[in-house]
Amino acid sequence: MKNTLLLLIASICYAQPAVAPTTGEQVGDARGENHGEYNIMNSMELGYRFATTGGDFDMYRSTVNYTDGIRLLSSSLSVQSRDGHGRFFDSLMLNTQGLGNDPYESAVLRIEKNRLYRYDMTWRLNDYYNPALTIANGEHFKNTSRMWQDHDLTLFPTGKVKFFLGYSHNDENGPSLTTIQMFDVRGDTFPLFADIRRQQNEFRLGGEVDVLGFRLNVLRGWEDFREDTPTQILRSTEPGDAGLNTLNAYSSTQPYHGTSPYWRVGLFREGRKFWAVNGRFTYVAGQRDFIDNEASAGSLGSGAPITRQILVSGDARRPALATNLNVSLFPASFLTITNQTTFNNIRMLGNALFSEIDNGVAITPFVPFTLLGIRTVANGTDAEARFGKKVSVHAGYHYSDRRIEVIDGQQNAGLPAPSGAAITPITQFNHLHAGVLGFRLRPFNGFTLLADGEIGRADQPYTPISDRNYTVFRARAEYKKKTYRLAAYAKTDYNTNSISLTSYASRSRNIGADASWTPSGWFAIDASYSKLHLNTLGGLDFFVFNQLNQFNSLYISNIHTASLGARFGIKNRADLYFGYSHSQDVGDGRATADGLPLGAGAATVFDPFLAVQTFPLKFVSPEARLSIRIHKQLRWNVGYQYYGYNEQFSNIQDFHAHTGYSSVLWSF
Repeated sequence: MKNTLLLLIASICYAQPAVAPTTGEQVGDARGENHGEYNIMNSMELGYRFATTGGDFDMYRSTVNYTDGIRLLSSSLSVQSRDGHGRFFDSLMLNTQGLGNDPYESAVLRIEKNRLYRYDMTWRLNDYYNPALTIANGEHFKNTSRMWQDHDLTLFPTGKVKFFLGYSHNDENGPSLTTIQMFDVRGDTFPLFADIRRQQNEFRLGGEVDVLGFRLNVLRGWEDFREDTPTQILRSTEPGDAGLNTLNAYSSTQPYHGTSPYWRVGLFREGRKFWAVNGRFTYVAGQRDFIDNEASAGSLGSGAPITRQILVSGDARRPALATNLNVSLFPASFLTITNQTTFNNIRMLGNALFSEIDNGVAITPFVPFTLLGIRTVANGTDAEARFGKKVSVHAGYHYSDRRIEVIDGQQNAGLPAPSGAAITPITQFNHLHAGVLGFRLRPFNGFTLLADGEIGRADQPYTPISDRNYTVFRARAEYKKKTYRLAAYAKTDYNTNSISLTSYASRSRNIGADASWTPSGWFAIDASYSKLHLNTLGGLDFFVFNQLNQFNSLYISNIHTASLGARFGIKNRADLYFGYSHSQDVGDGRATADGLPLGAGAATVFDPFLAVQTFPLKFVSPEARLSIRIHKQLRWNVGYQYYGYNEQFSNIQDFHAHTGYSSVLWSF
């Protein structure tokens, strides 16, 4: 439930972009300036961003995170060869966003020379702060910086034979704080500091050949991942949060390294009058090695000393194979038939163990793991018939066969099987049958109506929340005429899944509408509204004090989202924009299902579940931007945006913020 809340908060807040640079406004000559053999267009927006906040500053940082300072808010550079035959390149384009100190920075570069090469580079840097929920006395948080970069070089990009070279890098670093419970489930929790160190590198080499109407694409890649994050206690002698235990020493090393060499092959054949075919093949030979060596020493509440050593290790192969074949037939001009067959097989094979030693005595046995395999074969056939330009109908049937195999490596009351002895895997099969039927209507010019539905039935779903008996309906209507556009949509998705141990049901309904009107070049307005209803009901079986308890967990969400924006042009000298967005989850109309505040003390074992069945909250964000043309090559811009976040079930994480910027957009 907490993960659902965090996802909801993130989706609401990230849907509201910060008051933005004025990159869409025209400054200077749209045709650029000529310098030698090249035409150059360049602009940059340099400004100052400000922010004042109130309430929970950590929550603001985790969702918005804009602060004061000078920024290169945006820049754009385009260099084009005037005759298409530049000396070193024919085209160069560079675009940046937020450089200088914004929490979200990016740069995109493309350089190409016709028929010889094309180079693409993407760079991103994100500052990520997550204070987590207000649990463990606030001793959970993460403050990291993550950087991505991708480099791709294509030789002979317009030829029938191409070559690819590529490299990608992903790096995450920064401090984090978590907690660990020592020395049993009744013991204290202690804060642990971790210096996050994660790194991923990928190298790519491949090519493409176009011959006899077939296009063959082959790519070979090598991906390496490593995590070397040390953890330690904050003080040499750390008292527990409840004074039950004392932790005198603690160390943990848990390196996790892996490599994933892979092949990707694609074969395409298009342009035929009566048929087209394409297929893809991917194979990854993953290999992972990990170890967690943890040692601790302290004393129990009784004063008795205790030492503990835990060793978890494993080395596993993770081969994964995925293929698909698509065949399209065009027996008549009004009819298209498409068949798709896919095969996926992912396996984890290897050895893993867990051992624990307390005061020099081993208290847990060797626990090995051998295999987890999931194989899926799926086939689907879809047909579309077009009756003139106004009516089309489509229908389809989809089938999948999934097999799950597990071998835990144990036989005979937990003892490893004798050497050479066969171990029978635990196997489960799942079959899914689904049918699709829909239509598209264009009864008159400018109006389009699309609707379809899907019904699926599965036996033995893998998890309680997997699709079993589900029904999906989708519809969208759109009308366009000259200066305005109107659209509305609706989607329902119902799923029920009852198995021998528990049950699960979910219902979601999403409806919405959007409209835009542009009566003239100096005025435009757009608006949108959507409502997402979701309720889930799942059975919970859990033990408290060695007693089995059964409970139905209910979650209810009703999210309303609305936005309104208007743009005004003032005599080709200024542009003004006003916008407002409102997102609110009203839940089921109550702060919580039983009136208990989040985290309140529980009178029964069920009260903690009752208190988190709904999370009503509200997020509002008005904004305004003004851009004034001062000179042929110069604009002055100013913008303001307000963020207001309010949780109706608890005000601990509420915040409000006034953000904005002032900038100069210069074209030269």
